[in-house]
Amino acid sequence: MARIQIKDCVAKIGENVELAGWVDVRRDHGKLIFIDLRDASGVVQMVITPSDKELHKIADTVRPEWVIAVGGTVQERPKGMQNPDIPTGTVEVAVTGLKVLSEAKTPPFALDTDGREISEELRMEYRYLDLRRSRMARNIRTRHQVIQFMRSELTGRGFVEIETPMLTKSTPEGARDYVVPARQHAGSFYALPQSPQQYKQLLMVAGFEKYFQIARCFRDEDTRGDRQPEFTQLDIEMSFITQDDILELIETLYISLVKTLFPQKKIQQIPFPRITYKEAMEKYQSDKPDIRKNKNDPDELAFVFVVDFPMFEWKETEKRWDAVHHPFTKVRRASDSPEDIKDAIKRIKEKPAEQTADQYDFVLNGYEIGGGSIREHRPEVLQAVFEAMGHASENVREKFGHILRAFEYGVSPHGGIAPGIDRLLMILASEPNIREVIAFPKTGDGRDLMMDSPAAIEPEQLRELGLEIRKKE
Repeated sequence: MARIQIKDCVAKIGENVELAGWVDVRRDHGKLIFIDLRDASGVVQMVITPSDKELHKIADTVRPEWVIAVGGTVQERPKGMQNPDIPTGTVEVAVTGLKVLSEAKTPPFALDTDGREISEELRMEYRYLDLRRSRMARNIRTRHQVIQFMRSELTGRGFVEIETPMLTKSTPEGARDYVVPARQHAGSFYALPQSPQQYKQLLMVAGFEKYFQIARCFRDEDTRGDRQPEFTQLDIEMSFITQDDILELIETLYISLVKTLFPQKKIQQIPFPRITYKEAMEKYQSDKPDIRKNKNDPDELAFVFVVDFPMFEWKETEKRWDAVHHPFTKVRRASDSPEDIKDAIKRIKEKPAEQTADQYDFVLNGYEIGGGSIREHRPEVLQAVFEAMGHASENVREKFGHILRAFEYGVSPHGGIAPGIDRLLMILASEPNIREVIAFPKTGDGRDLMMDSPAAIEPEQLRELGLEIRKKE
């Protein structure tokens, strides 16, 4: 007989079944032993009577979180003894056989609470135990449902999911890169992608037109409640589109997602309002405004698009201009005529502070949950943008020559957006930070307490990589 999942017991009344899972609770009522058995699908009550002395003896040794396999007959619970709070609350299993598969030490904290009363560092050290609690398991399963919904919807709209490399080139795009030494090329390094930005644009050059990816991204920057060293985003890029096309796609996708998976949530305004960067700063003093009418209602969702960002911002510490979004964002202009291209280049060089970008942010309840832009596909304009940011002409070719060269072979006008999945889930699950919706997160200072990383590596590995560690003075 094959093992079945616990949730299927309700359809097996009168049948013999085999189950396996973790002991959730064990209770003694006189000579009767009751065990609540838990697997990935749910919990069911099991009853062991003293009629089988050997079975009763084994059951008497069982403790919470032990892993066991049982055989028995599914029967209806007596009237008045049913539990309406769980799907299997109308049945129980009269156990006829029990085998201990794995014993367990007493967990370092309770697993039958929501976990909020426990030190977060302790929870993260024993994350595999923390994920057993129902709240955390529900968050991870909800994450799966959201990602599968996105995949299905975009595939149905003609998008192609394409994976892009994790080992790429370090380029000056904004945040600090995580770098990886290349053993076979001593002195050279790969970088982990801050996003698949350049790859997805190259996929537009390749002619795919509609791309998406559930992308892992890496940024070596200070962490906080809604930021991690590695995070996940829904990466989207399209050819021959406008800003309106992209915003309407995202609006339709997220309205459908909320109505399908989170029907208890209320979207404050449809269609989503659009406000300019200038309006947001003047009215809310923030480029990620919380426009909820009732900020005390966790089921209120106030989506808003912020548009018309400045192209450049001044970096006082570095005494140079930098891109507000990233350098591949298109500078606003009337058209791509030779005259307007020439004028755009002139304005970038002479008046960078006055330039507006075809950039937009996607905001929910005061959190930026996505950002995107129409991309600059004219190589001569890109060259001017990089130079305005302080890069010498020869340095631009060294760092970005691959994409500039690709654009010389026929590039479609294109644009995209990359909504973050972690922040969205944090809000939808009413959690205080994104660590609660990530299976194995890191601490605020970037440590993995469960794996004890980052950690030193063996001297032999360093020699093999041609690296030497120098202590900070």
